Amino acid sequence: MGIKILGMGCYLPEQKLTNDDFTRFVDTNDEWIRTRTGITERRMAGWEPTWYMGKEAALKAIEKAGIAPEDIGLVVAASATSDFHTPTISCIIQNETGAVNAAAFDVNAACSGFVYALDTARRFLETDKSMKYVLVVAAEALSRFIDFEDRSSCILFGDGAAAAVIERSDALYTSHLGADGSGSHLLYARCVNVAEEVKVESDFDDGFPEKRLHKLYQNGKEVYKFATKALPKAFTLAAEKAGITPADIDWFVPHQANVRIIETAAKNLGVPMDKFIITLDHYGNTSSASIPLALCEAIDKGTIKRGQKLALIGFGAGLTYAGAIFEY
Repeated sequence: MGIKILGMGCYLPEQKLTNDDFTRFVDTNDEWIRTRTGITERRMAGWEPTWYMGKEAALKAIEKAGIAPEDIGLVVAASATSDFHTPTISCIIQNETGAVNAAAFDVNAACSGFVYALDTARRFLETDKSMKYVLVVAAEALSRFIDFEDRSSCILFGDGAAAAVIERSDALYTSHLGADGSGSHLLYARCVNVAEEVKVESDFDDGFPEKRLHKLYQNGKEVYKFATKALPKAFTLAAEKAGITPADIDWFVPHQANVRIIETAAKNLGVPMDKFIITLDHYGNTSSASIPLALCEAIDKGTIKRGQKLALIGFGAGLTYAGAIFEY
């Protein structure tokens, strides 16, 4: 059983930060950032909570799908930057969108989150035939966890949200979800209460590098090495299940972390870069929202068309990786 995306929507914060803006508080410049990452600007959440961005994207997706929100049977939200420990942002979005009959829960697989959530939604549709639609949302406000004193990482991340309404289909679908927890310490941000209470007031050593409280830490070199292998691996393991080759894919929609990572993955797959959807130049790395934001933009522009085969491939903190191949 496959899936069909009935409608997608996205939301981007009002505030925009260009590369030149970073020169005011860190030692960097536009050329340094562009040549190393491919990023020129990104959005930063100001007053917008994570759930609000997700809600706005979800409302647009529901409108484009042309369905009644009360017919949604499940809301799955992917986020690593929820506004609350509890409730989940999915519960807030369920209420705000009028999906009154839907179950709701969050998924946190970091930058692989949307693919994890999409695959979870498909499995619910497969096992519960009474469920008509699932709303999948990815929303992130990474700017609230960025260490703006770390020039190597603060330039990478942006905020935003995207959502999709899906239903079951007889079309192609294959996927693979994976993780390597041995790399957990390579990319992380502590919960605020743990950073301020446990870590400061005890001698307990959990093996994670000592960094600034709850700010995001990234071992860029090691994450890069993992990512360049994880993207092709996520595709290959999903494709093997259905006898698919890279040549069968019309569009690859990768996690938008760094253009060099995507270029290396494309080379390893033997796929030209013009088959990859790229949006990181104007969105930056929006974690779980990066793949659906790229997907949504490409659909809105008419780049991605009905009947085309798509490969969504991602990697993220955890370390996680995921691939999903299906027909749009």
